[in-house]
Amino acid sequence: MLLRILDPLTAVAILLLGAVWLRLDITFLERVTAAVTVLLVFSLFRDVAEGQPWRRGGHWALLARIVGSWMAVAGLLIMVGVASGAIEQFSPQLAELWLLATPVVMVLYHSAVRAVLLTVSRTRRRSAVAVALTGVSLALRRALQDAEEGGVEFCGFFDDRSAERLGLPNTEALLGRMAQTADYVRQHRVDLVYIALPVRGDARIEALLDGLRDSTASVYFVPDLHFVDLLQARVDQVGGIPVIGVWETPYYGVNAVVKRFFDVLFSALALVALSPLLAAIAVGVKLGSPGPVLFKQRRYGFGGEEIRVYKFRTMTVCEDGTNITQARRDDDRITPLGRVLRRLSLDELPQFINVLQGRMSVVGPRPHAVAHNEHYRRLISGYMHRHKVKPGITGWAQVNGLRGETDTLDKMRARVEYDLEYLRNWSPSLDLRIVLRTAALMFRDAHAF
Repeated sequence: MLLRILDPLTAVAILLLGAVWLRLDITFLERVTAAVTVLLVFSLFRDVAEGQPWRRGGHWALLARIVGSWMAVAGLLIMVGVASGAIEQFSPQLAELWLLATPVVMVLYHSAVRAVLLTVSRTRRRSAVAVALTGVSLALRRALQDAEEGGVEFCGFFDDRSAERLGLPNTEALLGRMAQTADYVRQHRVDLVYIALPVRGDARIEALLDGLRDSTASVYFVPDLHFVDLLQARVDQVGGIPVIGVWETPYYGVNAVVKRFFDVLFSALALVALSPLLAAIAVGVKLGSPGPVLFKQRRYGFGGEEIRVYKFRTMTVCEDGTNITQARRDDDRITPLGRVLRRLSLDELPQFINVLQGRMSVVGPRPHAVAHNEHYRRLISGYMHRHKVKPGITGWAQVNGLRGETDTLDKMRARVEYDLEYLRNWSPSLDLRIVLRTAALMFRDAHAF
């Protein structure tokens, strides 16, 4: 959290100090730029602050992540500046100094923080053991060993089953039976004990905890949730009672604010910048074939609530009932203009209105017609988890080649898998990557028709 706060403060400090050094007045424009920068850096630098590049890539991974994240921030600021015309009032010397100096300073203090953490961890290493050798305790050991700056030395496992019964190789020795855990912990002054057993009134656990009371070790239960497809799992409390969330939306707390800020800013800028194009398409649709300009269809939104999604009409029909036929390649229902609009994804532009209304997001799982939802939710496990977030104009599945007709169950299952992967790994930087990849695919997506 310290780094998450320090990153945006550093970016703003360099901007303001640069203006002072260049003897420029700090105007309203610089203040607004500073405020927007705080929000962008706080969201796009989350992975950097949480130490993701430190795991295996070391300094080079850290450097690449900081520079890449700062380029994303700069790109968004430039886009806003161009759209608003404010970029012409911004000092070129200040912009150059700010854009170059900020990542250099960030790399220096992030590297310093990493060095300090590594030094501290080597000075005060803690020892750990796990009770019960299971899939989750093996994963825990790997995580502790990968977290170099965590300073934890994993000693081994205690289990009542023999090494032969567990099928362990000779290199994987057990420290003893569960009943021997407390004695080992006291004799070797073990700091951390992880219990990978079901939390229930088991006599073995009661005896184990009773023995560990006579030690200074910190004790943790590690629930085995590998059988659950976790989505943004986290620990919380309800009236002092600990609960573990296994299926949750990634947009909570400050994440929800960051997501909404990006949606409103991006969609407002897009509608303003593209207003002449929107007007021209509307006239073309109206003159090209009989029917309304906008096609409105019922879809499921956040929490499974029904919403109306807007698109430019590209077909001679406006289906919204219990039977809906998906558009196919060379579909004779598609109008000549509609074919062009669908090929370039321009028919989706009115959905920026849905985003401003709060019904949709710029990035998220694509919404399906209500009839298709009701059909596939019975056939694909976890299908409705897609609605833990708002549906998006573009999504992770679409930029990975799963756009267009889902004429087989396997195609829809693959799309849902990508949608759930997006929920598990969401971050503002992932949203930005999807937006950029969507723009790159506009003129060369073989799945668009």
